[in-house]
Amino acid sequence: MTTFRQSILPAARKIKDFEKLMGTSFEYVVLLDSHVASLQTLADMARAHGKKLLLHADLISGLKNDEAAAEYLCQIIRPAGVISTRASVIQKTKQNGLIAIQRLFLLDTIALEKSYVLLERTKPDYIEVLPGVIPHMIGEVLKRADIPVFAGGLIRTAEDVENALAAGASAVTTSKRELWAKYERTERRG
Repeated sequence: MTTFRQSILPAARKIKDFEKLMGTSFEYVVLLDSHVASLQTLADMARAHGKKLLLHADLISGLKNDEAAAEYLCQIIRPAGVISTRASVIQKTKQNGLIAIQRLFLLDTIALEKSYVLLERTKPDYIEVLPGVIPHMIGEVLKRADIPVFAGGLIRTAEDVENALAAGASAVTTSKRELWAKYERTERRG
């Protein structure tokens, strides 16, 4: 399994932010909102800059989020990994040997219990827990699923990042550029 050597996984929502990430020292970058027509160009840009792209399949405009779409992403676009809430996308990603990240929303106890059943079936490489600002839930999911956890969603401050990491998160996904800058500097020195 891939081990992430960065505590922040910067997540770009806009092309301008994605382009900015190309000049950073982050090895892994997340592309959130995108359009199917720009995927190949963005994936090629990431590779040209030595970046490993984690692509959020659920947020691609113009591409249905199903098994066929996952096959297209894995075979044609070839990111380092795919993030999705959908079991079929996670399973297809794993079949193609890419990093499979199952996104899990902490809505309520019933949803969480259903998620544990889903995780048993999909066995993703990582789980992204949203919102990532509930440290005790990060610990619970990590212990119960026995799968490494990323924390994402509503991460706004360095304290949020530190709390998530202290709770056991392997990394924190965030679209906050201020946090990218802070942790890039910190990790360069480390």
